[in-house]
Amino acid sequence: MRVIIAGGGRTGQHLAGLLLSEGHNVRVVESSAARLSALHRELPTEVIIEGDPTDPQILETAGLKESQVLAAVTADDADNLVIAALGRFQFGVKRIIGRVNNPRNAWLFNSDFGVDVCVNQADVIAKLLEEEMSLGDMMTLLKLRRGEYSLVEEKLPSGSPMIGLALKDLPLPTTAVIAAVIRDGQVQVPRGGLVFQEADEVLAVVDDASLDKMRTLFGAMPK
Repeated sequence: MRVIIAGGGRTGQHLAGLLLSEGHNVRVVESSAARLSALHRELPTEVIIEGDPTDPQILETAGLKESQVLAAVTADDADNLVIAALGRFQFGVKRIIGRVNNPRNAWLFNSDFGVDVCVNQADVIAKLLEEEMSLGDMMTLLKLRRGEYSLVEEKLPSGSPMIGLALKDLPLPTTAVIAAVIRDGQVQVPRGGLVFQEADEVLAVVDDASLDKMRTLFGAMPK
């Protein structure tokens, strides 16, 4: 997959490193001399594009026309919105991720500006805090397919109906799939024989119509 990352700060640098390690074709666009110096210490030279990521010519040089994903992750919300709009409406990129620096600007990061996924770091931190403070409270981590499906997470409480059941025996809704199980910090492959235990962190993809059924199955607290 070809990915353009607009913004070479810590977020962009870390994202580029992860994607490169997974074999993706990545380009990072950055104009700051200080950040470029840091990028050249951490990333291959051919990955780095020197220039203003809000400049359409620079984005074209980076190969945005041929890219499947654009991540606008600069430290300036206005720049991220400009980059996202250019990516969608001028270059036709199919998937655009926009970073929100100031939570007050989150409402702008929508399809009107070409943003498919809004990454609000304040919200992410809040959700992580909620996850650590609560048990038995199903959380929505991500909306998929324009909000029709959700990626949900539950740390199974002691009274969960799932405890002691194997995955193959779960009365899952037909529109739900167990995506992963994290146990003692290790990811368990969700095969049919996997037996659920208390405090397992279960991730599932489910359509919105079946959320209440999944909440009951998890043993989560009602909303």
